Amino acid sequence: MHIHIFWDSLSPPGLQVPVTRKISSIIGVPATVSDNPVRMMGYVEGRKQIDAKVLLDGIHAYKRRHFMKEPLLLVVQQDLFKNGNSFVFGLARQSIGAAVVSTARLSNEYYGRDGNDDDLIDRITKEGTHEVGHLLGLGHCNNKECIMFKPDTLDELDRKKKMLCQTCREQLAGALLED
Repeated sequence: MHIHIFWDSLSPPGLQVPVTRKISSIIGVPATVSDNPVRMMGYVEGRKQIDAKVLLDGIHAYKRRHFMKEPLLLVVQQDLFKNGNSFVFGLARQSIGAAVVSTARLSNEYYGRDGNDDDLIDRITKEGTHEVGHLLGLGHCNNKECIMFKPDTLDELDRKKKMLCQTCREQLAGALLED
């Protein structure tokens, strides 16, 4: 098992390696990062956002064309939404082994605060690991400190720890053994 992370050219530069290492460490699965070759689809002009489900469809098509079986996480800068939500930090589709995370609302600047790369690395790591966890079969967790807790706000994301709770860690271990 291996995790592919595609980093879009508009995403914050210089954070790829630390984020990839941290995601790999938390999940316990090797990961590599490379420039994003996937065509960006799903932009909705009226919202100034990308429809995350449409983008996942594009990732699915890319994976099929390139015979990719392993999980793929795409990190983008553009703001994401899905029907029924004004925004999402990220979205995963386990059935195709693909996920996307937006850095737009993970940066301090979005909220009028001073920029901080450490905060941004921490948040991309947490959200990226959360989405990869879904790709590996984990659901949402009720433990607010677990990486698999579903945050609705930046404060909830910040309160999460960069680790799986014991229950989710055991579920992941079982899922990885089956693979």
